[in-house]
Amino acid sequence: MAAPLKAQREALILQAVRQQGAARVSELAEALAVSEMTIRRDIDDLASRGLCLKVHGGASRVEGLAREPGFEAKSHANTTAKRAIARAAARLVQPGQAVAISAGTTTVWVAAELAPRAAAEALTIVTNSLPAAETLARAGATDQTILTGGVRTPSQALVGPLADAAVRSMRFDWFFLGVHGMDADAGFTTPNVAEAATNRAFINSARATAVTADASKWAVAALSQIAPLASASRVFSDESLPPQAARRLRRATELTLVRVP
Repeated sequence: MAAPLKAQREALILQAVRQQGAARVSELAEALAVSEMTIRRDIDDLASRGLCLKVHGGASRVEGLAREPGFEAKSHANTTAKRAIARAAARLVQPGQAVAISAGTTTVWVAAELAPRAAAEALTIVTNSLPAAETLARAGATDQTILTGGVRTPSQALVGPLADAAVRSMRFDWFFLGVHGMDADAGFTTPNVAEAATNRAFINSARATAVTADASKWAVAALSQIAPLASASRVFSDESLPPQAARRLRRATELTLVRVP
């Protein structure tokens, strides 16, 4: 059996850590048929994103479900997978549509995919993500972009009553949702309660919701539930998603697994 790819290894490491509380490097390396050095690098990456704690000899579970890593801390992880996922998800958008984009490091890539099309295809793009708005502005799509306003979070999202009221006043063809984690029981989650509320407002104002989440997001549950898995019309992830996760998502929604170059 071929050794699993990095995103799949990370998903399996997180699953072991969450189920057992902690996992040893030597045991993970044997189970995944890779070197201990590879596992240590994976744990370093996961710990830098706040998904586990690096301890002597292995990794342990992060007890604080409310811990919210900043946008910059997450933006450099799994970039190739995120770009491939965003490219596939952006193909859903048709000319003349109104599109909403949440905060998140994968949804910023959705904005990058839509930016060159915005003017020519008469798109209207509404976002509560400051990085997404900057991406659209750099591409010259300022006339097609609406920023919700609100209070900024560590993930560079605009949230709170002002943002929620703005979102509720509009209607969208598609809402592209980035999440901190997705889990069979917890659904789609975020560490920030206010951000979860704003994302629910987006879901309620959209005809359809597409979740963009790479495989490392599976079996991750944060403080606040955004919505159950079945609330998504589509989920876009990558092919390293564990088979049991893919089966669970397909029971709840339509799943697209993207090949990562």
